[in-house]
Amino acid sequence: MTETPAAIRLYLLDDHTLFREGLLRLLAADPRFVVVGQSGLLEPALAELEQLRPDVVIVDYDLGEHSALDFMRRRPAKAGAALLVTAGVPERDALELIRLGVSGICRKEVSTDELKASIHAVAMGQVLIEQRYLQSIVAASAGSDRVSFTERERAVLRGLLQGYSNKQIARQLGSSESAIKASFQQLFNKLDVRSRSQLVMVVIQQYGDLI
Repeated sequence: MTETPAAIRLYLLDDHTLFREGLLRLLAADPRFVVVGQSGLLEPALAELEQLRPDVVIVDYDLGEHSALDFMRRRPAKAGAALLVTAGVPERDALELIRLGVSGICRKEVSTDELKASIHAVAMGQVLIEQRYLQSIVAASAGSDRVSFTERERAVLRGLLQGYSNKQIARQLGSSESAIKASFQQLFNKLDVRSRSQLVMVVIQQYGDLI
């Protein structure tokens, strides 16, 4: 008998009460998700996240006196993936959010199905960043001190840049999911990064010509 996947644990951080409560009702009605906490203020959210340890934090860019940048700089290590759901974000700040490890940037005007799919994707470890932001951080780099990649590592990185999950990359390469996880850990160590979104940033910025 197939086990039912555990519901994705969510925390909502948005200072617009109506939007936050509407999102809470929307997600609470879907058995694939459970909202474990919510806040309109950064400080209480940081304290709660230390205890609640959700899988995904859905955070707005504008948090009143603070912003998503403040959240990402102070985010607890056990807070899970961060999905920015916002009406808009300055490009410079979007790039900084990517550097800080945000897992996705999503517009508030997307459909409910698209939003739910984005939540599920980042919970599974995927990185969802709009192409226009990625294009903005592509930089030519011909430095001789760049690291080299094996053919397998390049294949894994290509899957990452296409937005594939570990399972999808494993299927594509005829490998196991645990082997793909090990490859990612090797890449993290090799490029001195801590998250998939930071890995995307470094690869596009410095190694786009090699992938």
